[in-house]
Amino acid sequence: MANEKSLPLYDKIWVKHTFSRTMDSLILLLLFLLLGYRIFLDDSNTFPFFVAVICESWFTFAWILVINTKWSPAYTTTYIDRLLLRVPEPELPSVDLFVTTADPVLEPPIITINTVLSLLALDYPTNKLACYVSDDGCSPLNFYALLEASKFAKLWVPFCKNYNIQLRVPFRYFSNNTNPANNDDSPEFIQDWRRLKKEYEDLCSKIMNASQNSIPLIGEFAIFSDTQLRNHPTIIKVICENKGLSDELPHLVYVSREKKQEHPHHHKAGAMNVLTRISGVMTNAPFILNVDCDMYVHNPKIVQHALCILLDSKGEKEVAFAQCIQQFYDGLKDDPFGNQLVAKFLYLGGGLAGIQGIFYVGTNCLHRRKVIYGLSPDHHIRNGKKHHDITDERKRIFGSSKRFLESAANALEGKTLASNDNIWKYVEAAKEVGSSEYDYGTAWGKQVGWMYGSTSEDALTGLKIHTQGWRSETCSPELTPFMGCSPQDIISVMSQQKRWASGLLEILLSKHCPIFGTLFGKLQFRQCLGYLWVLTWPVRSLPELCYTLLPAYCIINNYTFLPKELGQWIVVTMFVIYNIATFVEYLRTGMSIRTWWNSERMGRITTTTAWFFGFLHIMLKLFGISDSVFEITKKEQSSMNEGAKENNGRFTFNNSSIFVPGTTILLIQLTALVTKLLGWEAPVRNGHGSGIGELFCCSYLVVCYWPFFKGLFGKGKYGIPFSTICKSVLLTLLFLYFCRAYE
Repeated sequence: MANEKSLPLYDKIWVKHTFSRTMDSLILLLLFLLLGYRIFLDDSNTFPFFVAVICESWFTFAWILVINTKWSPAYTTTYIDRLLLRVPEPELPSVDLFVTTADPVLEPPIITINTVLSLLALDYPTNKLACYVSDDGCSPLNFYALLEASKFAKLWVPFCKNYNIQLRVPFRYFSNNTNPANNDDSPEFIQDWRRLKKEYEDLCSKIMNASQNSIPLIGEFAIFSDTQLRNHPTIIKVICENKGLSDELPHLVYVSREKKQEHPHHHKAGAMNVLTRISGVMTNAPFILNVDCDMYVHNPKIVQHALCILLDSKGEKEVAFAQCIQQFYDGLKDDPFGNQLVAKFLYLGGGLAGIQGIFYVGTNCLHRRKVIYGLSPDHHIRNGKKHHDITDERKRIFGSSKRFLESAANALEGKTLASNDNIWKYVEAAKEVGSSEYDYGTAWGKQVGWMYGSTSEDALTGLKIHTQGWRSETCSPELTPFMGCSPQDIISVMSQQKRWASGLLEILLSKHCPIFGTLFGKLQFRQCLGYLWVLTWPVRSLPELCYTLLPAYCIINNYTFLPKELGQWIVVTMFVIYNIATFVEYLRTGMSIRTWWNSERMGRITTTTAWFFGFLHIMLKLFGISDSVFEITKKEQSSMNEGAKENNGRFTFNNSSIFVPGTTILLIQLTALVTKLLGWEAPVRNGHGSGIGELFCCSYLVVCYWPFFKGLFGKGKYGIPFSTICKSVLLTLLFLYFCRAYE
């Protein structure tokens, strides 16, 4: 027994992807050969030649970042049985659960409450859990939904635990178990199942009716009577309180932080910091699990799996957070929008796990509270001091709340509140730290908590933690930890990708740039390159856009940008090897050929549209013309049949300018092809006119942008708006004028 207690709680296993390493290295070699050929052997001095050299230099740099990230993949294996030997269940640490939502329309309450119900039903002592739901929309509908859900939870949680139900989110459970009477289940189970299903249907009906009719703002809801979205006081409602008993529901607290129009609220980072302070005042658990409102618990033992990493003798000293991979339910067939990210998480996420650790992705993550409070691995707060008296310096960091200062000191020492402490008595203190002015003059968002300064607050916060010298680990048990919904239409995908690109570029151009983290902090060099791979996504849009236009420019002006003789075989070989390598990676993950192609196609489309607009947005912000806007991604429960899913995989369009670049690129490529086929290109100069290479590139791009071609002739939401087509035609004419003016 003693020997078993000394065994590690998790193992980290490195994987050698010999095929992937070989192919990636070969591609890099070919990129260097291509650049060498252009610089030393190609005597061309045309405009397309110089543009191609610049773009290919960037692609080479980007590929170095990719190889660095993928080179040494790793994964973890956790041992819950060893954890329980070392830490008996009654002694397991407390965990505060954070759920964030911001818009009851884009993030329907029924999705949020299903996530909350799955958290309340975790296979973990309920007196060790406290669930805080942040409602940044200050919606009485969300509060009403939580009240009703808490009543249902009193039946749902015991049902899940009594019958050892593994899938503990109602909307998925009941859709997957349509007729339990067909199984060999006991009569008691069937009776309870039918009762719970009826109760859940009633719950859904109540919430649906409440969303269609206004909720009377009386009693518990009176506080919502004089609130506006951006102007309201802090609202904290203790919906459920656990008295320290393991057979009761966990604490459930509704939070809507104070907002004033004259004060910045820092989007999701601000909401997370308020939850951190409020939970610190009320329960102060040493660990924090945060999930988005659509990310339900799929593995009820996920907290134990994550604690195996954080409580391990080595992990306790080095690991700041355990990050679970994002996975999605009811994904559209063959991933037509390329947003399931399965291969990226497996190969690039696994590669990061083999360096300093996977990035924090904003959800499905178990944090150490003391790390969020600024503690570094060598036990120094970021300002270089550590002491536990309530001093002026501590107030400067954490704010003036006496109650919170006491809880912060306890958290930094590894202490926690008693599990049966009455949280009602701390509501007023919690409202104080939920004030919109509480951050002012403190280190919140700068040195402690979730970092401000980017709409990608998750990447920035994780970067700051890694810069301190902490590691992170991927928590990937055999049973998927969490499941969520991914955007189901191209408009939502573009909005999400644009927000990511804007936030990532904000970090790259700020004082938090990972290069500074390596030079002046403890960010490992290879981890720095890994961050640069992600943070340069929006910058990549420029060389990719230029490279996309080169074939058409060359056909119209009868130039060539592709190397001749030996050089052309370098390009052909690289194109073939790259596609074989990525194709094999997708097959290894169990995905289809169509999924691979959709990912490649969307890579071209996303880079030249959403990422390009994200880049432009930050450039305008730097010049004071624009400001950051946090765009919420629409969440929806998928209940479509297969036919509806296939139809939903089609591109839909609206009047957003984000579709102009894609439409313009398509029109330019079509114009170039028509020019070539009709022989309207300019006369050949220097004996090097456009050839089959440029023709193939234009044709390939037309295939990539084929959804836009279909959109030109589509009707309704499947058709590109006339205004977008007009803008694209105008830009195409300007491109043709440029081609003729600068032959």
